[in-house]
Order: sequence, then C-alpha cells, then structure tokens
Amino acid sequence: MEINKIKTLGQLKKAGYIAKSIKQELRDNLVQKLQNNEKVFQGIIGFEDTVLPDIERAILSKHNVLLLGLRGQAKTRIARMMTELLDDYIPIVEGSEINDDPIMPLSRYAIDVIQEHGDKTPITWVHKTDRYVEKLATPDVSVADLIGDVDPIKAAALKLPYSDERVIHFGLVPRSHRSIFVLNELPDLQARIQVSLFNILQEGDLQIRGFKLRFPLDIQFVFTANPEDYTNRGSIVTPLKDRIESQILTHYPKTIEVARTITEQEALIDSEQNDRVHVVSDLRILLEMISFNARESEYIDEKSGVSARMSISALENLISAAERRALINRDKKTSVRITDFWGVIPSVTGKVELVYEGEQEGPYGVAIELINDAIKETFLQTFIDPDKAAKSGDKDPYGPVKAWFSGGNKLELLNDDSEKDFRVKLDKVSGLKALASDFSSDQEEIYYLMELIIHGLAACEAIGKDIIDTQMNFSDPLSGMFDDLSSEVE
Repeated sequence: MEINKIKTLGQLKKAGYIAKSIKQELRDNLVQKLQNNEKVFQGIIGFEDTVLPDIERAILSKHNVLLLGLRGQAKTRIARMMTELLDDYIPIVEGSEINDDPIMPLSRYAIDVIQEHGDKTPITWVHKTDRYVEKLATPDVSVADLIGDVDPIKAAALKLPYSDERVIHFGLVPRSHRSIFVLNELPDLQARIQVSLFNILQEGDLQIRGFKLRFPLDIQFVFTANPEDYTNRGSIVTPLKDRIESQILTHYPKTIEVARTITEQEALIDSEQNDRVHVVSDLRILLEMISFNARESEYIDEKSGVSARMSISALENLISAAERRALINRDKKTSVRITDFWGVIPSVTGKVELVYEGEQEGPYGVAIELINDAIKETFLQTFIDPDKAAKSGDKDPYGPVKAWFSGGNKLELLNDDSEKDFRVKLDKVSGLKALASDFSSDQEEIYYLMELIIHGLAACEAIGKDIIDTQMNFSDPLSGMFDDLSSEVE
C-alpha cells in the first residue's frame, strides 16, 4: 500500500484497506517473524529460553501482559521493543485525538467529519514509533490523567453544555487507542485509580464522569511491577490482576557469562578509552562476581534486588579509573588493575539497599567486603588455597612470596602508580613472577596474575593488607600484630 498516494477515505477503501485490532496486528507480525526464524527482541540477552517465549505466547494469545520482576531486569526495554511488531504505518482520520480508524471511527469528532465529507474525508498516517505511550505510576496520578474528564474551558470555547461528549478531555489511555500503553510500577498506583482500568481491560469500553459512552478502545496493555511492591509500597488489586491475562516473571542473568555479555553491550565506553585501556578477560568476570555475590549477601535486601545497572556502572568506572591514572602519568597505554576496583565503590554503594546488619557495616564496608570476596573467589579458581598448600606436605608454591614478606619487606601499591612503577614494585617480590608465569606466557596477563596472587593471599589472610586513602600496603601478617604490641608497651 503506497501511503504517499492515499490521502482520503475513498482512496483508502479502493486500496483494499481492512481495519485490524492492534492485538491482531501484533499477532500477525509475530507469526510472520517466527515462520521466518527472525529474532523478535534484539539485544535482550539471557531471556531466550524463559521470558521471551512467554511474551511471544502472550502476544499469540492476544493477551495484556504484566511483567513482574526486580529492578534492572529489562522489563521496560522489552515493552518498548514490542513496537517492532507493529505495522510500519496505520491510517487515522486527520486531526483525531485518539488515532481514529477511518473505517471504524470512535470519537464524536471523527464520526462527524466522516458524515460531513464522506469519501473525501482527509486521512493521515501514523508511524509505529508514535504508537507507544508510557506512564510511570505514581501516587499522584488521577483518573483524569489516565481516563479523562470534563473540560470546562473546552465547553466554554465551543459553547457546549456539559452533557455534550465533545467537552470531554481524553486522558492518556484513550489517546493510546490502537497503540501499546505501558504503565510502569503498577502497584504504586492508588487502588481507586486501578479500579478505573477494570472496564477498559475487560470490556474495552470507557467511562468518564456521568457520560454513557460505549467506547471500545483498542489497546495493547503492558504493565510492569516489582515483587517487593506487593508488601512494601502497595499492591495490585486482585480484580485488576485477574483481568491481566498473562503474568510473566523476569529474572537476573543466570550465569556470569550472560551477565558479562549484557554489561559489555550496555556500558558506554568511549572509543578513546578502548584505545588506551586494556581489560584482562578475567577482570570482567571478577566484576560480574561482585553483583552475583551482592544478590546472595546477608547485608543486602534480597527483595530489592541488585540491578544489572550496577555492573554496567562499575565497568564504566573501572575503565575510567585506569584511564585517569594513565592520563596523570602520561601513559599512552595501560591495563586495568585489581586496585582499580576501589574506584567502582561509588557504583556499588548507590545500587544496593542494605538490611539492618548492612547498615551496621556501612555502605562502604559492604562494598569492600563484596570486592574482597570476589577477588578471593577468582584467586581460588586459578590458584591452590594457601592453607591447603601449606598443609599438603609438598613444596609450598607461595613459599618464596611469603618468605619475602616475612623478611620485613612491604609492598605499597598506589592507585596512581604509573605502569612502569607498578610493574617494578611487583617484580621486587621474590618468586611472584615465576609463579604467575606458570599460568600464562602473555605479558599483560602475567602482571594481572601477579597482582591477583598478592590480593588473593591477603584475602586468604596469608599476608596482611592495609588500605590507607589511595594506597594499599601488603606486609607479613605478624608484623602488624607486633607493631600493635610495641605501641601498647610504649
């Protein structure tokens, strides 16, 4: 259908246009994509075998949808991507407030225009991107906002009595006729406002004030909600939930690899940063471990969840920490270090909600513990546990390293150490490079492994570690004990 040539109702009829509901439209386009083995929801990762098939089944069933899941689980993004299943353009009566179909007009305005002009009624075309309406449910949302109300200014301007339906000002829902309407955080909507949606969902009609309107709206509803809202901030009233045909549960990434793919896809990394900063693959995995551990942490409210945005923000901060250091030292190239992870603490503290025990530890303390746990876990996945190595009776692979610290030596790593200074300091630790070289021949990775061994031994309490502002001091664990005793004697 060449829409540029179709500008009147008569031309539309001659072209063979057939009115179709939005749910039928979504279904037909989905059927075609599935038959052609086309991917429907591009860029949605980790839901291929769970959430996305449920959504496709709901669309095939012509259902309204409730996406239920914790924050940062791509609920709104999925809703927005449903516009890709709409026809590219649909015709409407020109000047219509509610996207009136020229073949099946609803509003008084459209009906009057068609009665007056007949087949010469002017029509216009609406693109699918303009057929998406989104509203965040907040406690101050009113029935007038969603459904509509009598407009006294319109009544006065048109010199109409309040009994005339032309004085109605339509709300967001009627203006979403033949569109996708998304209502985010549904439980935050007051119960009496939720009730106003009953008839629209069940019978598809509209009720405003005392008007007896039979207004069969054609809308694809998508609601989103967080499970915590059912107990903490509000609830979805039971009759409304009963009218939403498909409730689909979302979830966080189930594997580190899926989480990493999502983070790398969503993180906004500047091209200059990519050129200047190298990130060892294992450090990207370590980063994801922080989020996975946070979701299991006793200090963090599991009902609130830990959004995927935490890993995304953390990766951006991690690379920026390395870039800042390189700029300060005028290094053309640098690699992300484990010490750079202390630069991601602001990304962690702002993305988690703590329970009472977590509040006692404090946001900074919880973030430090999450990072240390991730470092220890990463270390033990590559290297033998220091305790087991010491008790095995075989030669302790960490012996030379621990002996170096036992000899009174200390390793001081500054956040802003240049690449050269950083490597020189690690090279001074006896046996460290030889141990790391047993696991890799790549120079970049060797220095990452050297640093991992140091941090891992500290996490396993085989050596001591102190954090002072922008400096990390590693030493023999007993030296700190003796220092404390000597200070007490003095």
